[in-house]
Amino acid sequence: MTSDVAVPAPETAAANGHGEAHTTAGFRALTLGSIGVVYGDIGTSPLYAFREAVMAASGAEGAPTPAAILGVVSLILWALIVVVTLKYVVILLRADNNGEGGTLALMALAQRAVGTGGATIVLLGIISGALFYGDAVITPALSVLSAIEGMKDVTLTFEPYIVPLTVVILVCLFAVQSRGTARVAAFFGPIMCVWFAVLAAAAIHPIIEQPQILFALNPLYAVSFMLHHGIIGFVTLGAVFLAVTGAEALYADLGHFGKRPIQTAWLFIVVPSLALNYLGQGALVLSDPGAIVSPFFQLFPQGFFRGSMVVLATMATVIASQAVITGAYSLTRQAIQLGLLPRFEIRHTSEAHSGQIFIPRINQLLLVAVVLLVLLFRSSSALASAYGISVTGTMVVTAMMGFVVVWKVWRWSPIAAGALIAPFLFLDLTFLAANLLKVFEGGWVPLALGAVMIILMYTWRRGSRLLFEKSRKLEFPLADLVAMLEKRPPQRVPGTAVFLTSDPLSAPTALMHSLKHYKVLHEKNVILTIETAQTPRIDPAERVRLEQISPTFSKVTLKFGFMESPNVPKALAIARKLGWQFDIMSTSFFLSRRALKPAAHSGMPRWQDRLFISLSRSANDATDYFQIPSGRVVEVGTQVTI
Repeated sequence: MTSDVAVPAPETAAANGHGEAHTTAGFRALTLGSIGVVYGDIGTSPLYAFREAVMAASGAEGAPTPAAILGVVSLILWALIVVVTLKYVVILLRADNNGEGGTLALMALAQRAVGTGGATIVLLGIISGALFYGDAVITPALSVLSAIEGMKDVTLTFEPYIVPLTVVILVCLFAVQSRGTARVAAFFGPIMCVWFAVLAAAAIHPIIEQPQILFALNPLYAVSFMLHHGIIGFVTLGAVFLAVTGAEALYADLGHFGKRPIQTAWLFIVVPSLALNYLGQGALVLSDPGAIVSPFFQLFPQGFFRGSMVVLATMATVIASQAVITGAYSLTRQAIQLGLLPRFEIRHTSEAHSGQIFIPRINQLLLVAVVLLVLLFRSSSALASAYGISVTGTMVVTAMMGFVVVWKVWRWSPIAAGALIAPFLFLDLTFLAANLLKVFEGGWVPLALGAVMIILMYTWRRGSRLLFEKSRKLEFPLADLVAMLEKRPPQRVPGTAVFLTSDPLSAPTALMHSLKHYKVLHEKNVILTIETAQTPRIDPAERVRLEQISPTFSKVTLKFGFMESPNVPKALAIARKLGWQFDIMSTSFFLSRRALKPAAHSGMPRWQDRLFISLSRSANDATDYFQIPSGRVVEVGTQVTI
């Protein structure tokens, strides 16, 4: 969920975790960057949220009534205040994992606090991560399609070209991902600033014309609407939620921008502009109920201004899509590091910013899914039904994990933590229930995508654990092997051999096969283990742990945070400073490549065995993933049954 674009001075944000010690210029740059990246999604909600909510509220009545309009605007405004401002801006931005946010960072923080009994928290993390992929597919499709639909407000002759043009824009958007987002990102902040300024300015005239719309600021109108409209009020609530989609990005991008820039941008620029625009759309429809067909674009005069707004809206929705696409890359990298997905190829698109990455396989899968959605639903109204479930599901899970953090990390009593989180959880569950009414209208899409991702993540995690346990039973204890080799050493060859293993207590398979087939041992042998910490980044001083276990054998443990890309040669250079004599040109890295076969009794159903094996085949090569020079690698093949 963390977006990796437009990160001005990320070192500043990362250094202080919360962005508390920025210079004035740095603070402004981070605030501007957060407007471009963090608020792209929620900032484009006025394109469709008000229209969908009022149409749901009108039900069979047809034309919207003043009571329905005031009720909907009041619901939207108070959803922005309670869900976004109170839950995310005030509370969750404080629940950071060493300065990083997002559901998987929260999962790692909660799991660390709970300790060994964190299986439920891992499951919650898997669910929220899986649902985010649904969001990452629907956001580009819905936001770009809703912007291009504005063309039919300029002239109806454009209507047949809406879907083809949307597909072309989306294909171009995904095609440029491999070039990196830094250049495009420089324009994101200023464009979104113009966008929010226009949102606010366009609403002023309708509000002056219909000042009674300001009654919607009173929450009693929202409560009255819900009490008097029964099931229609509940259905409307599902559409109202479209106004707060994108709130997760506030928390997800914490590590890139820091707490204060994100809070400042929201409180002083974003929420005032959004509130004014929703009030303006409400005022417009109060004076002309027929405007509900396209209330956003009808805030602008016909002709040049409306045409310009379609162009600006398209740019804003591309920015919103960009943020969620790069968020999918970040989430995937975190999931790989936390052992929830196999290794995929990760390309770095910036020398300066480690957070800017590109994952080709995820990019291809997202493009196919997004284009299929546009062709399947063909209108933003149809797609809007599919949107809320994945976001509300993620918010429910975030609230649950937030309770654990408030209780265990902040050390509040369970009653106090419950009193703080329960109202937000109740509201999130209400929104989720309202959105579940739309399952058959399109809500099945994010549920299906989420279910597929949950199965993949659960299978990979469970299969990896079973494989580890099975391998440990078959392997020889390292201490016993070293004692034997020191007592009766085989033929020695010059140089250093580094054996990669995930289990430092057992003799690596590659070492056993090397002794069995070559019957030789290097002068120096290193058992190398790579660990992933529950924190986003590791202090370089804690990166390397050295342990001499005999004159010719030593153990090296390299530790990386879940937001870092493991670079073994660079980390071993630190080990050299600690006294280990290491020369990469006289060092060979031994890796065991396992060919998996399904066993008769594996602990998983046969279909899951096959899925795990196919996932392991799709995993990126360890040599590339750990950035080891391929000319220094020796791979030893073994066959393992699972």
